Amino acid sequence: VCAWSQTSGGTGAGTFPGGITSVEGDYRVSVVNNNSFIIAVGSVIQGETKHFDFVCQGVTNGIAQLNIESDIPTIFCVLTDNTEEQSIARSGGIHGNKGTEAAIAAIKMAQLRKDAKFYKE
Repeated sequence: VCAWSQTSGGTGAGTFPGGITSVEGDYRVSVVNNNSFIIAVGSVIQGETKHFDFVCQGVTNGIAQLNIESDIPTIFCVLTDNTEEQSIARSGGIHGNKGTEAAIAAIKMAQLRKDAKFYKE
């Protein structure tokens, strides 16, 4: 899983070892830089154990918590698929590109943040 962020000075990306650790990485990126947004990008593919469920739930809850506690929008772009083929189909294949959709959502949320009076500057 990696985080992609946008600041007034440019863009940045960081990779993190594992899905759950990406939430902490996203948090660190958000507090260190003056980001307009963060996109958490990744793919978790179902295996033979329940680990998939725990990772997906942890990442989902963590990103939701970041959005509650931070003024910087963190966009969820973590594919949770049963097979590698499903992930490929959602990464520019037959089911579109979820990364592109996340980037559009990030830009819209950053603009909303900029326009809203209740966000800290």
